[in-house]
Order: sequence, then C-alpha cells, then structure tokens
Amino acid sequence: MDEKQTFFDFAAEVGLTKHLGGVAATELLVDLCRINQDSYVLDVGCGAGVTACFLASKTGCKVMGIDIHPGMVEKSRQRVEREQLVDQVEFRVADVQKLPFSDDTFDAVISESVTAFPKDKALAVREYVRVTKPGGYIGLNESTWLKYPPTQAMIEWVSQDVGATVEPLQSHQWQELLSNAGLTDLVSNVSCVDVKEESMGIMQRYGCGGLLRILGRAFRLYLSNPEYRNFVKRTQQQGVVPDAITEYFGYGLYVGKKV
Repeated sequence: MDEKQTFFDFAAEVGLTKHLGGVAATELLVDLCRINQDSYVLDVGCGAGVTACFLASKTGCKVMGIDIHPGMVEKSRQRVEREQLVDQVEFRVADVQKLPFSDDTFDAVISESVTAFPKDKALAVREYVRVTKPGGYIGLNESTWLKYPPTQAMIEWVSQDVGATVEPLQSHQWQELLSNAGLTDLVSNVSCVDVKEESMGIMQRYGCGGLLRILGRAFRLYLSNPEYRNFVKRTQQQGVVPDAITEYFGYGLYVGKKV
C-alpha cells in the first residue's frame, strides 16, 4: 500500500476487534441502557460488527452500526449476512464527532472502546446525546486509568494492546463528560483488567469458528504484508504485561440518561 498502515487497518483486514470486559460487559451495558426489542440502538465504532449482531440476537432490537474505517464496515456487513440479521442490523461509515443522523433518532447509543480515541471526546459525547431521544440512554465501556499518573511502561503496553492512539481517562473524567453533556441518572461501574479473562473473552466473543477464520486471515496477511510482519514483531517485543497492571489500568461502564 502507498500509505503506512495503522493498527486499525490491520484489525480491519483480519476482522478482529475487541473491548475490555468482553461479552459480560456488553450484557451489563444492555441492562443499564434499558435496551429491549422495541429499541433502536446506535453502536458507535462497530468494528467487525460483533456487538451489533449480539444486540440484535439477544434483545430483538434494531441496530445501526457505524465505524470510521470502511474495511470494518465491510466486515460487519459480511457478518450480518452470515448471521442472517439483515432485517435488524445495518452499517455505515461515519465519524463519531459528526454523526450523520437527525436529532432524537435512537433509543440508546453505546460505545465500546471507541470514545477513548478521538481528541475531542466532549464533542463525541455531545453528538451521542444529540441523536438520542429524550428519555434514552448513552452507555460507554471505555478504558480507564485506575491510578494516575501511569508509568511509561503502562502507557506503552496499553498503546499496543488497545490501539496506538488511545487516550484513557480517569473514572471521574468520564463521568464529567456525561454530566457536562447534560445527562442525568449517571451510573459508573469500574473494573480492573484481568489479562487471562480478556484472552478467554475473545474466544467467547467470536466462537471457535470465528476465531479460526481470524487466525487464517492473520496468517495470510503475515505472509503477504511486510508492514504487518513488522507490526507483529513490535507487538511481541512490547507484549510483556507490566507488573501491577491491575493497579493502574481497567475499564468502566459509564451510563447516563437524556432528559
């Protein structure tokens, strides 16, 4: 390719996206946001479409998934076809800081490991609120510094594990973003990261067949793409989990209601 590929280019080609807390965190977010069969949900930063399809299958709701990366949207559309959910779920390319939807469109907006990336997080949250109906919910599952300031080793590990441009906040900062956007009935649920559980969560999220497809695509990409080989080598070099990671780094579910 002419331009240097990024973490998300590789993730899109392989079809692997993840968020901290796995399926259990998503299920709790569904409950906190009161998502049911009558809901119309915006899945912000849908990645490979796993959460969007999970929401539709679990609750019977309708879902609009968006991602800024066209490759992710294409993988999501392929997943919807495989899971036969085309009547409930659709996807489009969009920027979280400029959502292409009218005011008061959705019953709930959820974001999993997405809002930690844009520079203007406050603008992104205001956009979530704008497109949510009065009485609806905004729910975030986002990386969180449990202890601050983090060490350089922590910052480097989080960067390679979650994404190079991630900027986690502290819990009170995430809550302030929701409060400053006018949301009420705020809920905050913060957890530390269990690296082993996160690894097991990937299997639960994709299933054995899905994971085999991802590994096959990753192997082919490794053989054909020198940039991806260099990326894998850098990841392996930085892959040692720092001591005391559970003291410093975790994730939080942050939910608020639009009045």
